[in-house]
Amino acid sequence: MARTPSAGAAHIGARISDLRKRCSMTVDQLAVASRIDSSNIRSYESGRALMSVPSLVRIAEALEVDAGALLEGVSSEMFGRER
Repeated sequence: MARTPSAGAAHIGARISDLRKRCSMTVDQLAVASRIDSSNIRSYESGRALMSVPSLVRIAEALEVDAGALLEGVSSEMFGRER
């Protein structure tokens, strides 16, 4: 899990937050539904951390959306250069 903030992580986090709120879910409810700790959900939503693919899929399933919906609008340029 990347710990470096990036525009990509922030974009995905904003999508998660928006979809969660549209479902009238709290962070804690999403955490239970996705089996991911609520502190991690908060880190993802704030863009402080980028989740793994399995976590992204579990969050999407909990929100009852296709995993691609969380990646909508994301491009490789949003993540900066590889080190």
